[in-house]
Amino acid sequence: MITGDASYIKKINRSIILREIVKEGLISRADLSKVTALTRATISAQVADLLDEGLIIETQLEHYTVGRKPIMLSINSEAGYALGIDLDYDHISFTVSDLSGTPINSKRIETNTTDYKEILNLLVEHIKVYKSEYAYSQYGIIGIVIAIHGLVGKDETIHYVPRLRWNNITLKNDIERQIDINVYIENNANLSAFAERVYVHHETDNLLSATLYSGIGLGMMMNNEFFRGHDGFAGEIGHMIVVPNGIQCNCGNKGCWERYASENAIFRHLSDTRKMKSVSYEDIQKWLDEDDEEVYQLMEQFIFYLSIGLNNMINMYNPDVLVLDSELLRMYPNALDKIRGNLNSSISHYRALQISSIGRNSAVLGACALAIKHFLEVPMLNLKYDFQPNNKNASVNI
Repeated sequence: MITGDASYIKKINRSIILREIVKEGLISRADLSKVTALTRATISAQVADLLDEGLIIETQLEHYTVGRKPIMLSINSEAGYALGIDLDYDHISFTVSDLSGTPINSKRIETNTTDYKEILNLLVEHIKVYKSEYAYSQYGIIGIVIAIHGLVGKDETIHYVPRLRWNNITLKNDIERQIDINVYIENNANLSAFAERVYVHHETDNLLSATLYSGIGLGMMMNNEFFRGHDGFAGEIGHMIVVPNGIQCNCGNKGCWERYASENAIFRHLSDTRKMKSVSYEDIQKWLDEDDEEVYQLMEQFIFYLSIGLNNMINMYNPDVLVLDSELLRMYPNALDKIRGNLNSSISHYRALQISSIGRNSAVLGACALAIKHFLEVPMLNLKYDFQPNNKNASVNI
């Protein structure tokens, strides 16, 4: 039983009720009382407040054959909107979702600069447009989460972004000084892991998500919280050395995992050997369809080195679910079976190894979901979204 200050207890009960309403999509007051173990009087009082605030709405079931039609409660998805931003090396992706986590608007802009002030101005300009565009709703833009491809401290300071060459950047404060809005900064791999937990893997409290695109990032959800390490820098798994004195890495070491098991390593190799400025997923799919020997050998090598790192991760963290986010793995025949075949140690334990069904949008969707979590003040979200197949026509410039 929760004891303590009355206002604190009320806040906790509100959080529990909102979490269940979001989780179930539609739920009656009676069922809310059952699943939360709260009294009907408490449910009625809290629901009345949430209705007054416009956060939930009532719906009567049309097709109900026995007795009086129950009044169902659901989140008012149009009461406010979350803005997720993925700040990458040469582009910025924006996605707006409603309060149910469903994306309703997405846009990508090319940046063509690494200058911090220029990118800050671009962000502020677009955020102001979104804030104005959704001002008609009761709560407007309820929060912004920005995904950063680099080191983010616990205080949300951006300590280092390798490809942008940024050091000790206070992006959160710089935006909030110009716009009255809540801004949160998070590592992109953490947000990918959060999206996997929130949208797909509802039944796990411990999840690892490895993104394998330009490098290798690891997002870790432990007991439904981000595992950040002492300073917030945990998860830089791409710089684990898998080949002593191997290929030189930009981090200063040699033989880092991401130089062998990231998609960028494949694209870089094919770009060099085939004298192409850019290689697309469509190119690789075509070569696979043609049984191109070099491409098949590259993919087998990719899976071999990927398996080495995954074995280390599994032994270190003993995850319940391990998700791999890679378009190449989605394309390559029997990729998961081959990886599983390499993870045959009697020491390695995990329940599920899966390729992400969300794909490259995971970071920006995780950003939207995290903004909703902060706004609703709930411990965790279970959201539903029908993910569409990824676009394989994108090119990668090396």
